[in-house]
Amino acid sequence: MAHESTPDPHIFEMDLTADEARRRTEFFAVMEPDWDPVAAMAAEDEAYRMLYSGLDEHQQRIYERLVAAGVLPPDLGQGRAAD
Repeated sequence: MAHESTPDPHIFEMDLTADEARRRTEFFAVMEPDWDPVAAMAAEDEAYRMLYSGLDEHQQRIYERLVAAGVLPPDLGQGRAAD
């Protein structure tokens, strides 16, 4: 980082490797022994499918615009479900 009174830029580096290892260790320490990450992700995917299903026409247009804009990933749900 350069400061107004310092003509040369200063390099600022921070190694987060140890902090990330600590964070992961703490995360797994609080998880229950029967926690299943694959099942948790499957449940999250199902929740997204439910959230983005059964949309009316207006909601579907907004959903498609958000996908096109890159706000939502295209595979969140099945979009409009058949009634």
